[in-house]
Amino acid sequence: MKDYIIWTRPCVRLFQEGRDSRMQAQVLSGPMFAAMLRAGAANLAANRKRVNDLNVFPIPDGDTGDNMYMTIDSGAAELASARGDSLGEVAASAAKGMLLGARGNSGVILSRIFAGISHALKDVESADLATVNRALANGVDEAYRAVSVPVEGTILTVYKDAVAYAGARLNETSTADSYCADFLGELRRSLDRTPELLDVLRQAGVVDSGGAGFLCIAEGMQAALHGEAAAPGAAAPDGKAAGPDLSRFTEDSELVFGYCTEFLLRLQRAKVGDPETFDLSRIQDDLNGMGESVVCFRDGSIVKVHVHTKRPGDILNQMQKYGEFLTLKIENMTLQHNGTDAGSAAHSARPRKRYGIVSVASGSGLRQIFLELGCDAVVEGGQSMNPSAEDFVRAFGDINADTILVFPNNGNVILTARQAAELYDRAEIRIIPTKTVGEGYAGISMLDLTPEDPEEVVRGAEEAISGVVTGFVSAANRETTLGGVKVHPGDYIGFAGDVIYVDSPDRTEAAIALAEALKAGDFDILLLLAGREAPQDESFRLQAVLKTAYPRTEVILRRGEQPIHDYILILE
Repeated sequence: MKDYIIWTRPCVRLFQEGRDSRMQAQVLSGPMFAAMLRAGAANLAANRKRVNDLNVFPIPDGDTGDNMYMTIDSGAAELASARGDSLGEVAASAAKGMLLGARGNSGVILSRIFAGISHALKDVESADLATVNRALANGVDEAYRAVSVPVEGTILTVYKDAVAYAGARLNETSTADSYCADFLGELRRSLDRTPELLDVLRQAGVVDSGGAGFLCIAEGMQAALHGEAAAPGAAAPDGKAAGPDLSRFTEDSELVFGYCTEFLLRLQRAKVGDPETFDLSRIQDDLNGMGESVVCFRDGSIVKVHVHTKRPGDILNQMQKYGEFLTLKIENMTLQHNGTDAGSAAHSARPRKRYGIVSVASGSGLRQIFLELGCDAVVEGGQSMNPSAEDFVRAFGDINADTILVFPNNGNVILTARQAAELYDRAEIRIIPTKTVGEGYAGISMLDLTPEDPEEVVRGAEEAISGVVTGFVSAANRETTLGGVKVHPGDYIGFAGDVIYVDSPDRTEAAIALAEALKAGDFDILLLLAGREAPQDESFRLQAVLKTAYPRTEVILRRGEQPIHDYILILE
């Protein structure tokens, strides 16, 4: 990990003492903390691919670096809306941005770390080292509380060890420089120890990717402390920020979906009187009367808005009666959606109903399958492309229901969905912890929405997913040995859960061997989802082979068009 740091131009001095330019200062201010966060985000951006590559499974689905970068970058972007320059105010703005922007387990844990730090710094103008250490320790507590079953050998352990070590060495002679050196030194040592705590890391020959991502952030923050900044990374992860397809809206197109309109509005005393006592429902009523999918909340004098409308100009003119815009984004939703994504149906007012359903899927065919099952919204995402908490909040805003049932369909998305549920208060959100698309498919297809008690509905869904087995066939991108199976780069591996059952140079042979290993003949249904890279004729041949091999099992073939996984086998 030492070669992760990339330094460039000088930066401002971040700790102040007033009489000595060396690192003898003791006080951390709001502007200092903001600059350190930006530097940490920039260093992770420059190195996120290396963090992604620290992937236990030898397939190109590592996304920890991307998830953590987008999480902390959301916090850095939110700094512009800080209500003041105090340390507490800056920390609160960054934490709020990270909570909404959190993606994946490591991203959620990172956001919780900074939420804990923010809570401890509430109303603090600036902090000495003892206060900083207490705030970091509060981050440990908050992060552990966020995970129902904390696993040691992950980012949790790496961060906890560093805080404990640096705090134990803190005394009257400590300086910012010595404290950071202690913190980073133990961070690196703890990261190196993670394979000793998690056997899966030891077998794969890697350290924990979440801990590695946090180390990149911490190294960037230390660089800023020394008057340096990390080299800027790309604005977004590779392959995930492609520009809009302008061909979707031509000279002859009709505006059907309207515009996704987002902005930050600073309330003005000249227009509303005291911003602190202003009734936010006035803005919410205006938005509900002029658009749909409204998400609106405030932080002091700043109001954050997301709304879908065909006439964004009318909304902007109305909002200027209350204040002035800090940021503004308007996007034609025809360019955003392809008819199967969350919120892509015609945005007419929907009648209130008892239950709504949100699912997560990646791949046009797979998203369409979930819509056919009855989902009200399908959030784009899954393996290698985890949605953010704000993505979920937006989907919730599209549904007019008393209770919204959420099927994350990926173990790395469950924490994000739970975090989004905490941020949304216009409906009861219930998370069904589906870890695969197979579990999500079974849970939704067998969902009974007749009970009035949501708890009974959730129990039924959890029972439905308990007997489902989901297998995957993916191309391997590196050599390794896991569970006694030798994996060769370029081969195809068949796996379920954390177990690799087969390695084969032939994609269909890998799928056939995986079906045998999973005892496909013991199940009534085998749903075969062909991925983006699986040719149609090959898929038909594979279906025919499986039908012959398992005559009592109904083999159904659908084009999922999912990335990463060439085939997904769902056994019920």
